[in-house]
Amino acid sequence: MAGPKYQAPRGTFDVLPDAARARRRIEDAAGAIFARAGYEPIATPSFEDTELFERGVGHSTDIVRKEMFTFEDKGGRSLTLRPEGTAAICRAYLEHGMHKLAQPVKLSYVGPFFRHERPQAGRYRQFHQLGAEAIGSDSPLADAETIGLLAELIAELGVPGVELRLGSLGSLDARRAYLEELKAYLRANEAELAREVRERIDANPLRAFDSDDESTRGAMAAAPKLVERLEGEDAEHFAEVRGLLDAAGIAYAIDPTLVRGLDYYTRTIFSFVCGRLGAQSEIGGGGRYDGLIEQLGGAPTPAVGWAAGVERLMLALDEEVAASGRDVFVAVAGEEPQQRLRAMVLAGDLRKAGISAEIDLGGRGLKGQLKQADRIGARRVVILEEEGSALLRDMQSGEQRPVAPGELVAELTGDRG
Repeated sequence: MAGPKYQAPRGTFDVLPDAARARRRIEDAAGAIFARAGYEPIATPSFEDTELFERGVGHSTDIVRKEMFTFEDKGGRSLTLRPEGTAAICRAYLEHGMHKLAQPVKLSYVGPFFRHERPQAGRYRQFHQLGAEAIGSDSPLADAETIGLLAELIAELGVPGVELRLGSLGSLDARRAYLEELKAYLRANEAELAREVRERIDANPLRAFDSDDESTRGAMAAAPKLVERLEGEDAEHFAEVRGLLDAAGIAYAIDPTLVRGLDYYTRTIFSFVCGRLGAQSEIGGGGRYDGLIEQLGGAPTPAVGWAAGVERLMLALDEEVAASGRDVFVAVAGEEPQQRLRAMVLAGDLRKAGISAEIDLGGRGLKGQLKQADRIGARRVVILEEEGSALLRDMQSGEQRPVAPGELVAELTGDRG
């Protein structure tokens, strides 16, 4: 009797070879950009103490209230699969004394994250993000540089129809007066607001700008906008960021309604959106989070960063990345075990020399091996003949010639065709 047919859990997916190639292209491009700008790689655990996200991300956010995968371990500790990357990186920054290093500390990452969301195109319960963080600088240069990294990645990948939306939330102290003004406006228009927005007027009034409810959106059209009320250092900082982006030739649109889904953001916020993705249009975004390190128990430390969704980028690109052909396929004539051994040794020597090489693992005859070499896009085939000689076949021209077995590695490494 056949066993049950198992499937991946809802909201997760298997990364098959075709998708893995597209994913690798994105990650390799990002890694090269990060390296050129001096952003060193960091990796944090897939789960953290739940309190890290409750304190860092914010109790009133949808992520903490609805979307975290939280569980109790055998020691009774509450743990959570990480829903985002910044809080954990800030935890690592503090835990490992990175504040003692020359500032800013510039870090990059890629990995899986987890949110209990309704699965849809480009949004999964296990998803992958790559990102960059510059911790320890309040300079507008840091804002502009990190935005430039994501703009460079999007341009290098060739993602079509992307727009950068830019805003500012001001400093934590400076926006308190604005938040009181916004709360008063929301209460005056409470009848037009969605129930969820009404419930969060005191805890997180800014999220009203992010509501999908049509009546709420109508009410928010006339709401006071923080970016229009920036003063003093906040206004100067935002002006400098815009000036730096202008100088770098990075186009953007000011969005006075832009907010982020996490509580830790201050001053500069930004979002890269792609029209071809529909309602879930953001492919990456972030901003400044000058209060987060202090919120986690450290000294006041300015910081800025972003994350981009790998699946979102793949969906926006909608491309296939062809498998790279092999340099060499080592085929054998005859069925003697010694022949297979010769093929295995030669393939190993070629791989050590930097040549991609495959051998037949399926017990095919010579004709079948040549067909397999063609299937995998091998550029050349070495045919090991029974009497100990060897032939080198060019798969494009069909030409073949004898080569002394002892000279095969030198021949193939000297001319990769």
